[in-house]
Amino acid sequence: MSDDHSANAVSCYQSILAEVFKTPNLDRIADAGARLNRFYSTNSICTPARATIMTGQYGHVNGVRTLSDRWIPSSLDSQTAAQSARLSLAALLRDGGYTTSVFGKWHLHCEPQGFDDYSVLTGADGQGTYRDPLFFDKGRGEKVYPGYVTDIITKKCLDWLAVRDKSRPFFMMCHHKAPHDFWEYAPRHEHLFDGVDIPVTGSLFEDKSHRSIASRDYGSSVTPRSKVRSLYRDFLADDYVTGPLKNTENMTFEEKGLAAYQKYLKDYLRTVKGIDDSVGSVLDELKNQDLLDNTVIVYTSDQGMFLGEHDYQDKRWSYEESLSAPFLISYPGEIMAGSVLDSLMANIDIAPTLLDYAGIKIPPQMQGFSCRNMIACAAGARVRESVYFRYWMHRAHRHDNPAHYGILTERWKLIYYYGLPLDAAGAVNEPTPAGWELYDMQNDPYELKNLYEDNSYKNTVNELKIMLKRCKEEYKDTDVKYPLMEKWSV
Repeated sequence: MSDDHSANAVSCYQSILAEVFKTPNLDRIADAGARLNRFYSTNSICTPARATIMTGQYGHVNGVRTLSDRWIPSSLDSQTAAQSARLSLAALLRDGGYTTSVFGKWHLHCEPQGFDDYSVLTGADGQGTYRDPLFFDKGRGEKVYPGYVTDIITKKCLDWLAVRDKSRPFFMMCHHKAPHDFWEYAPRHEHLFDGVDIPVTGSLFEDKSHRSIASRDYGSSVTPRSKVRSLYRDFLADDYVTGPLKNTENMTFEEKGLAAYQKYLKDYLRTVKGIDDSVGSVLDELKNQDLLDNTVIVYTSDQGMFLGEHDYQDKRWSYEESLSAPFLISYPGEIMAGSVLDSLMANIDIAPTLLDYAGIKIPPQMQGFSCRNMIACAAGARVRESVYFRYWMHRAHRHDNPAHYGILTERWKLIYYYGLPLDAAGAVNEPTPAGWELYDMQNDPYELKNLYEDNSYKNTVNELKIMLKRCKEEYKDTDVKYPLMEKWSV
């Protein structure tokens, strides 16, 4: 798993970036198995997404709704734990006979539990650094490892695969920091895009007048039009997502935007290239150990990432480029090689699906379900009708994204921006206007036309609101304890 990896930056997803950027090793997983086109995070921000993957639960159930919330994992061994809503995929697999490990980014503000071995990034609030990073090793404490973080994590994984207990099946989580900002790439990729122009997304200069008042003037941009400036806090004028640009004094607004886009994309994609190198090394080691045919291999990210689409940087929105993530899976003998699936899957489904592959009972506390049969294209497989999602961190961290929730179906996406901080850690106590947005994902996959105010879609809106209310009740996220929430009827 990587951090902030857009599906558009994986070449088998065939975005416009595939014209100039290839990920041959990630594509190996898709070629040997399946590529899911509609895999979604239920909260497009790092820590909550990771907790959901470990628990099969939404953040309001497992206790991790924001970047600041601390996960308290448990196995289901004891009576006390069995009564708890908190559980751990790793502990369940270990209890089921697997040897378990995690290397790289953990970012759950707790010591990893349920693992026979771990070495996880520490410092910088769990983010770690790209160069000479500090790790916390199980039983050995903190240590600085010299070098580039992606390569270090890869070596830790390869070393563990070589010395693991070969009498037991294994579960290894290789969790990369990259390509999280600030996109520091390995020196070997410095000249990757020399003389190359990155194709420009068609929505970089999008006219957002079609949006609701709740979203159109918020968010952090790639071009210099945003009220929210660069993440580089030291620069106060003419700054961009990747820091200051040179020789822009006489450029037009569009020229400045294109220059910022080129720098952003090249830095980001160079960082992704290191991830692809890592995946290749792990796949080669599995092949050397003759394990490829008997190992479930998954590649995904905690959520997606905006690469200039809608003139956005970062994630946090629930538009496609942010809410969706790459999901590649191979398991020869069961998953047909080269499968391309358009069925919905959510990150609450990862833990149940992996437990199913391992032959371990799925706890009833998990809110997702196994997608194993769906991925295998089995007759009568259960498929997901909808994905409920929610972003809690109202206007946090200078990205200025309003709090919202919504529902996604095979065709439609309905988003409600309630614009309130509520009790979410890190949220800014400055409300924003409430508003609804509706997108036809079949006819408008890039979400360039909000249909909510179009009366011809009134029945669709009403049906989706009924479905949304049902999801909130099913997933126990009814907001009854928040009297400030704007009431809406269906």
